Amino acid sequence: MNILSILGTFLQVSSGYATYSNGSVGYDYSYLILFAAIAIVSYIVQWNLQSKFKRFSQMPLGNGMTGRDVAIKMLHDNGIYDVTVTSTPGQLTDHYNPTDKTINLSEGVYRSSSVAAAAVAAHECGHAVQHAMAYAPLTMRSKLVPVVSFASSWMTWILLIGILTVQSFPGILLAGIVLFAMTTLFSFVTLPVEIDASKRALKWLSSAGITNYSNHSAASSALRSAAYTYVVAALSSLATLIYYIMIYLGRRD
Repeated sequence: MNILSILGTFLQVSSGYATYSNGSVGYDYSYLILFAAIAIVSYIVQWNLQSKFKRFSQMPLGNGMTGRDVAIKMLHDNGIYDVTVTSTPGQLTDHYNPTDKTINLSEGVYRSSSVAAAAVAAHECGHAVQHAMAYAPLTMRSKLVPVVSFASSWMTWILLIGILTVQSFPGILLAGIVLFAMTTLFSFVTLPVEIDASKRALKWLSSAGITNYSNHSAASSALRSAAYTYVVAALSSLATLIYYIMIYLGRRD
């Protein structure tokens, strides 16, 4: 756990303190309950995703195509020949990089001929198809990347200082809220991007005959579970943003 993670946890817990109208300071347990609920839901969603990926990784595809084979075929079927498919270390680290036009598949997906591998590979190719078609939400997300990168580097420190000095220098907390809002916006822009990529993947898997009636539902279930992680992340970010705004607006209560 790095220093920013530690500060982030401290910030989320410490921000639960409230100043009441009589001047006393007490802990607002509503935030603690909210934070705990979000943490539990996030854990359940992540566990469900890993569980399904593990189970469907044991389900053979039938035609023997590896994740790499599936990715290359989907790219070519969509007229895309300038995207490279590579292997990247780790588990569930699969992603499409629009900057260098590479589809990076985790080792367990790249060489596997399972339903899970096919689903993940096709999903990442869905992003490449979006890029080729200039899909608006993906374009917007790409433009937000440098903004979010900057915001993520500074917002934890600014929010921490802002909460500690909210009565004297409320502008600092407001600046932190604006930065945090950028990351929340990014989370919500990501939702249609990920959902659309999964829809493209499932449609192609079926039409290309990669999956059939006996295993297509497994591919759909795996991608749906992955989508839930983005939904939870977006809602968690929104809930946290709203709470910081409440702290800012209630600083004189």
